[in-house]
Amino acid sequence: MRIAASLSAVTLPVLAFAVGASGAAGAPASMRPLGQRSAVGAISAASNRESLLRRRHAGADSTGEQLFRATCMGCHGVDGAGAPRNIVGFTAPLPDFSDCAATTAEMRVDWMAVIRDGGPVRGFNRIMPAFRDLLTPQQIRSVAAYLRTLCQDRRWPLGEFNVALAQTTEKAFPEDEIVVTSAASRSPGLVENHIIFEKRFGIRDQLEVDLPFGFVDRPGGSSWAGGLGDLSIAGKHVLIANSTSGTIVSALAGVVLPTGDQATGLGTGTTAFEGFILGAQLLPARSFFQFQGGVTLPTDLSRAPRSAYWAGALGTTVAVGPITRIWSPIVELTGTRDLVSGAPVDWNTVPQFQVTLSALQHVRLGVGLDIPLTHRDTRSSQLRAYFLWDMADGPFLQGWKGWCPGCEP
Repeated sequence: MRIAASLSAVTLPVLAFAVGASGAAGAPASMRPLGQRSAVGAISAASNRESLLRRRHAGADSTGEQLFRATCMGCHGVDGAGAPRNIVGFTAPLPDFSDCAATTAEMRVDWMAVIRDGGPVRGFNRIMPAFRDLLTPQQIRSVAAYLRTLCQDRRWPLGEFNVALAQTTEKAFPEDEIVVTSAASRSPGLVENHIIFEKRFGIRDQLEVDLPFGFVDRPGGSSWAGGLGDLSIAGKHVLIANSTSGTIVSALAGVVLPTGDQATGLGTGTTAFEGFILGAQLLPARSFFQFQGGVTLPTDLSRAPRSAYWAGALGTTVAVGPITRIWSPIVELTGTRDLVSGAPVDWNTVPQFQVTLSALQHVRLGVGLDIPLTHRDTRSSQLRAYFLWDMADGPFLQGWKGWCPGCEP
């Protein structure tokens, strides 16, 4: 049930990325407040920064809780839920660090970035200043680690498992996203697009609706036919999320409805059920390995055969510049086989990359090339792309420009 964004959606994000990058050197005219899930952006400063400077080295061995109480409690309160507005003296919303739904989906490296470089580095409110001159790197890590403990329910999967989306391998992490994707090939002429809506609910569950549509070159090349594909609805549940081992495993089950036109090749003409096991293993240096395996079981085998699909994706994530935009090179290996006697296995590799378009990192672009490794005489390469908006991080237009006070040369 993978999707991958319409190629026509690629141009606008690229231009937006250029605009966002051009705003990195200087402060934007205004900074927007924190988004819905990205509580890290609303972290506010403690008072008396001069005393913190004097205590920086003296408190080198302090625990994360001690550092939080000394530097953050004045605005964020003893329990991290935020001090009253009449005490802090400003109206910008403060996060509740004990709210598991709002905070667990963030990566610890994101907490550290905002503590170190201030809210504007991710397009957040400038009320949160940079602490790079007040706290050592180890102290910043300690504070970020302590913030993690304020969510008392350990069932919530942590944001470290929300690795970069691959072109064909489904993520195990439950999300609130809209993804638009596209796969285009020349022979045969085909443009297959998907609009996927993902909505997280509860602690470990997600609902996914995939609306496909496409265009196919008619025989003879005289014209193209277009229309909807087979609509699919699926649910995802996280089975394992072990932050100690860095392992997450989820199960996905769904139904594919025959809404597409079988005559043009955009639909199968039969209802099908599908089930997959999804997973990811975190590796050193922000690297990761994702995997997926499962089957599709049509109800009418005269129209479509049962099939199996498996995939693995190896990648890493690298920060680019002080605004901490990130890009993730990934390579996938995929395999498919119809579950009929004598059917061949089709192997493909997909070198690709993902790049964040916004300083908030909630809008991303992925581009890759799906290359057949077997049966290349009958299968051609496909250009794949997707455009992703993480709705839980904030509104689409929020956080495009970043500014890192003190980072400019």
